[in-house]
Amino acid sequence: MTAKVLVLLAVGTVLASAEPRASEAAFKDFVAKYDRVYASPEEEAHRFLVFESKLEFIQAENAKNSSFFLVINEFADQTAEEFKSTRFGMIAPPAEKLWAGAPHLGTDVYSGAPLPTSVDWVPKGAVTHVKNQGTCGSCWSFSSTGALEGAWQIKAGKLVSLSEQQLVDCSTKNLGCKGGGMDSAFQFLMKHNTCTESSYKYNGKDSHTGNKCRQSSCEVGIPKGDIKGFFDVPTDDTKALMEAVAQQPVAIAIEADQAAFQMYGGGIITKKCGNKLDHGVLLVGYGTDKGVEYWKVKNSWGASWGEEGYVRIERGLPGDGQCGIKAGASYPKVTSSGPSPPSPRPPSPSPTPPPAPTPSGCDDDKDFCKDKDAFKPNQDCPLIASDCKKTCGCCGTSPPSWCNGAATATIVV
Repeated sequence: MTAKVLVLLAVGTVLASAEPRASEAAFKDFVAKYDRVYASPEEEAHRFLVFESKLEFIQAENAKNSSFFLVINEFADQTAEEFKSTRFGMIAPPAEKLWAGAPHLGTDVYSGAPLPTSVDWVPKGAVTHVKNQGTCGSCWSFSSTGALEGAWQIKAGKLVSLSEQQLVDCSTKNLGCKGGGMDSAFQFLMKHNTCTESSYKYNGKDSHTGNKCRQSSCEVGIPKGDIKGFFDVPTDDTKALMEAVAQQPVAIAIEADQAAFQMYGGGIITKKCGNKLDHGVLLVGYGTDKGVEYWKVKNSWGASWGEEGYVRIERGLPGDGQCGIKAGASYPKVTSSGPSPPSPRPPSPSPTPPPAPTPSGCDDDKDFCKDKDAFKPNQDCPLIASDCKKTCGCCGTSPPSWCNGAATATIVV
């Protein structure tokens, strides 16, 4: 019998003692709460050692009285390697290729306009229920659907929960439960009807375990063609990201492999958590709590994790931010092709003089400026007036404020 097995058996004997230590009692409570059934006494002993290490870490961190706290949750008996292999799955492309292959509608540089003091799309009704990817590395699909769910609700006025399983089964450029990227998921959905979650339910499996693509028979949540393209957000720019999420929820990637993230219970994470992007999530807002500025992020580990499935991460740090949150943010542009409700007929307008001649060289530089479905002047001109001078009204003698240079330059690839 090896020394390792002897140690594990010894730990198992300790677990069975009449007067358990605090960690042993906590482990028994954990096993009961989460219905753990281990394959053998040796396996149980191994899981206890992992659990005890996590418990000691939690106690040490909570003793610091930081702006966040850690708890024993369902992941407390998993090693860092086990946790990463099943709960992440983000294959991060370079930031400039996050939505590669889809029409790039512009780079959402901060316009200089005043920003709201706080934003939260959850009570505004643009965020679906917290979902759970389970032990499938499909976080990329949840980030993708979350961004589209928010964009669709804001545009069409209806919140529709979209199918992650459709992406896991049918988006062949991704690897199902073995990982993927929001870029490939987004490209796929531009070319297909996007299924509703209720008609194509999530089961946390992929083609390697027998799943087949069933999108042809699903209920359509977003019709093919209604996803028009994307805006990206400059990296390392806090105000640009604030302005972006003030418009709609934003798909982001973060590093989430640290123990403080795994065991997060609530508050604002201020502990350094790296910038190696491995987890796709959804940015839904920002705010300030007791003087600490934060980002509010929707995760895909179920509602029992964190703050009912959400995490708050410190905002305002330089560079790519806490957990790399500013390193690769993008959001989609959608248009509703369904019939709009009729508007009241306005009174007949008075005759107006003919428009003044358009100054030489003042015209729209991009074709999408004239697309009434994809381009909405009130929403888009503050961002990209320089590309749509005529549509944005920048050719007259008294142009709107967005024509005076505050509008951002557009990078088209």
